[in-house]
Amino acid sequence: QVQLVESGGGLVQAGGSLRLSCVDSTRTFRRYSPGWFRQAPGKEREFVAALAWNSDATVYADSVKGRFTISRDIDKNTAYLQMNSLEPEDTAVYYCAATNRLSFSVLQRSGTYTSWGQGTQVTVSS
Repeated sequence: QVQLVESGGGLVQAGGSLRLSCVDSTRTFRRYSPGWFRQAPGKEREFVAALAWNSDATVYADSVKGRFTISRDIDKNTAYLQMNSLEPEDTAVYYCAATNRLSFSVLQRSGTYTSWGQGTQVTVSS
């Protein structure tokens, strides 16, 4: 299974942007669908975005659609989450994850994923 390491979190003002990165140290990322989830204090882990490995088709939570973009660079074994127009409500620990599944219906469920990164803090100030 892939082993994921995240980076790119930080503190930004509302309206700003961040790009999160998720690197697979095993270099077996080609046939895994990456997903991004987030968890705010006192709340359940929430789906953010996912990408199907066979087609690069993407799916997003309604709360981030139009603001966030998931992508991957297969040659670099890296997935990205570009976050624009950040809002204070986006403040959370963000986790990348990977699965060999493809269906959008299951990619939106955290239990689908077999590998997880360590998390990176994103804080958006008003």
